[in-house]
Amino acid sequence: MKKGCVVSLIVAGSIIVFLLIMFSWGKGMYNSMVTQEEGVSSAWSQVENVYQRRADLIPNLVSTVKGYAAHEKETLEGVVEARAKATSVNIDPSKMNANNIAAYQKAQDGLSSALSRLMVVVEKYPDLKANENFLDLQAQLEGTENRIAVERRKFNETAKLYNITIRRFPNSMFAGMFGFSKKDYFKSEAGAEKAPKVEF
Repeated sequence: MKKGCVVSLIVAGSIIVFLLIMFSWGKGMYNSMVTQEEGVSSAWSQVENVYQRRADLIPNLVSTVKGYAAHEKETLEGVVEARAKATSVNIDPSKMNANNIAAYQKAQDGLSSALSRLMVVVEKYPDLKANENFLDLQAQLEGTENRIAVERRKFNETAKLYNITIRRFPNSMFAGMFGFSKKDYFKSEAGAEKAPKVEF
């Protein structure tokens, strides 16, 4: 075999090996970004699940309170309306941005505020506060508020890892080309670092 042919085969082989290494690296980088983006979507779903759990407890809570405090109609209707508003706001994880998250949070804050007003009303009814069904609902709401705080924190942590991945070099060169963009965080309201205590 001629010397020129051997050199050509070595060069061609080196190029093929280099291209295979680059393909493998690019594939791994892309798959890592996909996995982390799906992790953000999954974490957001968990946030929505715990908020939905809270919303699902509201009809039973309103029914229980109504049995003892039927003439507190305005407060009860306020809770029902706030629940309807909170459950009507949804975010598609692929279109998640600061404005959508803020709108979602505003609707959830409206429900929290309505529940707070209900707590004030409940104080007037000692028999209601001693009701076993009501006590069970109270415990479930407290647990749900804690879960909300936990899942929001997990979402932010997952979004942070994803954002770091797509912003690091050399991933940042390809993230935009593949359609990966920064995810915004769930921002707490001032004083919301602790889960609210649901006391009736």
